[in-house]
Amino acid sequence: MFMFLFFSFVVSDNGEELELLLSFKSSIHDPSGFLSNWDSSASFCQWQGVTCNNLSDHVYKLDLSAKNLSGKLVSSSIFRLPFVQTLNLSDNQLYGEIPKDVFLSSSSSLRFLNLSNNNFTGQIPRGSISGLEVLDLSNNMLSGKIPPEIGSFNSLKYLDLGGNVLVGKIPISIANITNLQFLTLASNQLVGSIPHELGKMKSLKWIYVGYNNLSGQIPEEIGTLTSLNHLNLVYNNLTGQIPSSLGNLDELQYLFLYQNKLTGSIPNSIFGLKKLVSLDLSDNSLSGEISELVIHLQNLEILHLFGNSFTGKIPKALTSLPRLQVLQLWSNRLSGEIPVSLGRRNNLTILDLSTNNLTGRIPDGLCSSGQLFKLILFSNSLEGSIPKNLSTCTSLQRVRLQNNRLSGELSSEFTKLPLVYFLDVSNNYLSGNVGDQKWDMPSLEMLSLAGNSFSGKLPHSFGSQKIEVLDLSRNGFSGTIPRSFGSLTELMQLSLCGNKLIGEIPEELSSCKQLVSLDLSHNQLSGRVPTGFAEMPVLGQLDLSENQLSGEVPPQLGKMDSLILVNISHNHLHGSLPSTGAFLAINSSAVAGNDLCGGDETSGLPPCKKVKNRDWWFFVICSLGALVLLAAAAIGFIFIRRRNNPFLKRVENEDGIWELQFFDSNFSKSVTVDDITLSAKEVNGICRGKSFVVKEMKDTSSIPSSFWSEIKQLGKLKHPNIVNLIGTCRSEKGAYLVYEHIEGKLLSETLHNLTWEKRRKIAIGIAKSLRFLHSYCSPSVIVGDMSPERVIVDGRDEPRLRPSLPGPLSIENKAFISSAYVAPEVRESKDMTKKSDIYGFGLILIELLTGKSPADAEFGEQHQSIVEWARYCYSDCHLDMWVDPMIRPGHASKANQSQIVETMNLALHCTAGDPTTRPSATDVSKTLQSALRITSCVSTLKF
Repeated sequence: MFMFLFFSFVVSDNGEELELLLSFKSSIHDPSGFLSNWDSSASFCQWQGVTCNNLSDHVYKLDLSAKNLSGKLVSSSIFRLPFVQTLNLSDNQLYGEIPKDVFLSSSSSLRFLNLSNNNFTGQIPRGSISGLEVLDLSNNMLSGKIPPEIGSFNSLKYLDLGGNVLVGKIPISIANITNLQFLTLASNQLVGSIPHELGKMKSLKWIYVGYNNLSGQIPEEIGTLTSLNHLNLVYNNLTGQIPSSLGNLDELQYLFLYQNKLTGSIPNSIFGLKKLVSLDLSDNSLSGEISELVIHLQNLEILHLFGNSFTGKIPKALTSLPRLQVLQLWSNRLSGEIPVSLGRRNNLTILDLSTNNLTGRIPDGLCSSGQLFKLILFSNSLEGSIPKNLSTCTSLQRVRLQNNRLSGELSSEFTKLPLVYFLDVSNNYLSGNVGDQKWDMPSLEMLSLAGNSFSGKLPHSFGSQKIEVLDLSRNGFSGTIPRSFGSLTELMQLSLCGNKLIGEIPEELSSCKQLVSLDLSHNQLSGRVPTGFAEMPVLGQLDLSENQLSGEVPPQLGKMDSLILVNISHNHLHGSLPSTGAFLAINSSAVAGNDLCGGDETSGLPPCKKVKNRDWWFFVICSLGALVLLAAAAIGFIFIRRRNNPFLKRVENEDGIWELQFFDSNFSKSVTVDDITLSAKEVNGICRGKSFVVKEMKDTSSIPSSFWSEIKQLGKLKHPNIVNLIGTCRSEKGAYLVYEHIEGKLLSETLHNLTWEKRRKIAIGIAKSLRFLHSYCSPSVIVGDMSPERVIVDGRDEPRLRPSLPGPLSIENKAFISSAYVAPEVRESKDMTKKSDIYGFGLILIELLTGKSPADAEFGEQHQSIVEWARYCYSDCHLDMWVDPMIRPGHASKANQSQIVETMNLALHCTAGDPTTRPSATDVSKTLQSALRITSCVSTLKF
């Protein structure tokens, strides 16, 4: 009878566990099929991820981590398993709120709970589990404050709430968890000071509260936590001095206080932490000298003190730290010599002492470990030769010794270092004939020998086909330019200016199809300008000045869409100057000193025979003025990329169940489904009394499954020139996108009433938004319909661009293919790219300048498009013929006229027929903010 009752109890109890497990399975999505054997045909003890106690057949461990599970935990069923001790759902795609009663209804037997690396939202549930030892809710999107009840988890040894969007202060009650060993609250939005009460938590081994907005001083009481092994308070706003009490932490191995606002000197007590492995106090406002007491840190492997105001000498004691691998003291005010024994008894891999006031020679033992791969000593006053030991340091990869006073020659061993990919020894006093020695640096990508006293012939090869930047300028090189340079297919920048080179420019250089900048100025080159230069697809800057070149300027150069800057002054060139492209409104100083004709009256060039001299005087005045005003009007580019996780909730009304996802916590609390659906029916979709605009998705049936995850990425974009997407609302009956409401007008509605100053501001703002979307978003965001209809001008005349919806051909962009703003290649391929965005931006620039739209019918009479008309007007018409009357010379200063000409030049580059020759958004933004100017090579010589 007793056995029967016991058996009945077990069956009943097991039945409850079975029901709870199946309830959990029914609430989630399992695309990988991991839970496929979760059915009643087999005992749940045989299910995948389930571990039972051998004696009682009860679930005591459930491990479903990293199984690609998704969905919501609609109930707390899985947390009510009566005998479970370990519950691990980490590294999945679970979302929604953690059930509110999870810490109230959970099994009292639970010891380990890990919900990390999911997409849970909402607040941390209140309550506690008395026996819980591990609680990991990290890397979700949990919001709100840390509940004060956290202090009642009195058995916790491990607590990780990092990587969420928690706000408020660290609750003092947390100090009640006296058994806690690991505390991580990093990467949230916590404010206030670090509680002094943490000093009561004597079991703590790990404190990580970095990447918050904590302020105030570091509590002295932390120095009483004698079991502490790891203290990380980085990226906060902590002030005051480093407490000397931290020197009591005898077990401390890792001390990270970087990126705060700490002041004062390093307390001597810190150097008594004999177990310290890594010390990082960088990027603060610390001062004083670095004490020789550092010799006591015999276990130290990494020392980062850069970005402070330390003075005095580098301690000799550092040379006696046998495990030291990484030493970074750059950007301080250190003086004196580098300790002569540095590296001999260390295990150095990285040494960066740059941007100090160091003098003396480079020690010859820096690479004694045989593992040094990064040597950064630039911008000091170091002298003497490069040590022989460095010449045989085959582990080196990145070497920066520029801006010192080094002398002597580069040894033959130094030019054969196999792993060096970046080598800069520019602006020193190095000499010798490097062309006669063999270069064999197969990894080399960047080489600068500029501003030294090297002589002889140029090396024919460097042993690498990967070179992207080659700067041999401002030396004493002689002989001819090696034809072999044409085989450097990855070369983007080549500067040979300020040497004594002779002979003709090799036609082979035109084979460098990646070349953007070519500077051969201030040499003794002769012969003709190679016509092949016109076939280089991305060449943007060409300086051939101060040579002995002859013949005519190849007219093909004027047809290059990519070429922006040209300087051919002081040669023996003759004939007609090209009248298109980069030669339009060219600065007189860039063509002076030749026998050329053509150009405008103020260029100093006489008119060519039998060629009517057109009245170009205003173009040169405009260009000169632009160089001054655009440079003065350069605006720093500031954008905000703050972490703004979506807030998700599900609401039911008479129309069904709606899912609301917000990317701004303010709206998640105040906006309802009714607000959204009603505002969609209002004029312009503006909800009365609330600052948002609703766009209804008309054809939701064709929306791909990936659309909403990509919308989530759009919601994270925050930039002052972008209309923020603040939320979505969707159900089976429809879907809406919710944007912030911008008080203003569409650019197409207000353009004709704007002054040039306002138009220029708008152009710069749009360029900034494009630069952000193309260069700073991952993945890059393509606008698609780059037209004035997508730009709102607010009350401060700031433009706000609304990015298009995701997808290669999104729903709202289908109509765009027939738009007048579409790039030619998009009409054929239907693929919108960064370059098609640039084309659309070029059309906006033309419209800002001319007041004419690409859709105007007049262009069909004599010109096929507004681009063709603009190119014709820019080349052959007076300014008054094409500039919008509102901003014509009578309404603008001469400086503004010059800006107009410069902007039209940029617009024509943006609308080039070949997409590969259009500038990037970064280049467009830079060009609009400052006038480009070719600087003479000689002007940068170091004497």
